Amino acid sequence: MGKRIRLSDLATQAGVSTATVSRVLNGKNSVAPETRQAVIAALDLLGYERPEKLRERGGGLIGMIIPELSNPIFPAFAQHIASAMALHGYTPLLGTQMAGGATEDSYVDAMLEQQVSGFIFVSGLHADSTASIDRYQRLIARDVPFVTINGSHPGIDRPDFSTDDIVAVRKAVSHLVAQGHRHIGLATGPVRFFPSRNKTEAYIAAMRTLLPHEKPRIVHTLYTDAGGQSAAAQLIRTGCTAIICGSDIMALGVLRHCRNAGLSVPEHISVIGFDDSFVISFTDPPLTTLRQPVKTMAEAAVSTVLTMIDGQPTNITKMRFEPELIVRESTAPPRK
Repeated sequence: MGKRIRLSDLATQAGVSTATVSRVLNGKNSVAPETRQAVIAALDLLGYERPEKLRERGGGLIGMIIPELSNPIFPAFAQHIASAMALHGYTPLLGTQMAGGATEDSYVDAMLEQQVSGFIFVSGLHADSTASIDRYQRLIARDVPFVTINGSHPGIDRPDFSTDDIVAVRKAVSHLVAQGHRHIGLATGPVRFFPSRNKTEAYIAAMRTLLPHEKPRIVHTLYTDAGGQSAAAQLIRTGCTAIICGSDIMALGVLRHCRNAGLSVPEHISVIGFDDSFVISFTDPPLTTLRQPVKTMAEAAVSTVLTMIDGQPTNITKMRFEPELIVRESTAPPRK
């Protein structure tokens, strides 16, 4: 049996009145969804067991399939997607992928057995140009609502919500050129992934426009710390004074390589990441990066899949969200 709930503690934590807390605990419908969620969050945070009425979810389940959780950008997406679902009374059924673990297909099959109302795929196989899209076509044929995030596939006729990689890389190159850099490299993921392909094409176009006499320097590697280290070694050997990375995790690898090689960031090498997950401002030095509007993207994806679940038409196909360049201390003019 859980500990006795103190209304005053919940009210203080949620920033509402005790009367409002009482209405939420008793399942009254006269409370705004945002307020209801704040009280539920306070229950969980303070370690109280949820009353039975709050365990009932009239909206049902929505499958949420994301990559591994070691990259902090994916837990951020999961958190905001789950919060947006909860406001509408839906519960996320989470599936995370990792090497040697459950596949996207097995998660989809298992979640369909749990009678999910729809799916949200984050950076899944839809982002891989070489992967079969049969799994998505089967969902379409069964009229199962779903949307994708980050990895718009031209063969999948469903809404996608992605950060605009082209705008992102253009901002990064422009920032470095304005600081005086000429030898700028790009470290990004395998070219088979649409986001990597988009970043590569944007980088080449920006270099041709802003630095037409400079040769593009590109390394395609894994979206990992080790991938960033490997890319840094190759790009620095070619004379790069600045490196744009396809993810913050890769940028951490670049910082690690520079430290091990006795190079100072940004005195010797300027580094730009991509994502702006919550831990990145605490790097040494704090990382200049391109911030994905994760909360906005998550809310748009949830709103759209709920519209589809309700059987309402949606005219959304492919939405692009502009990233923000967050300038911190890992970029500076090159040394003379």
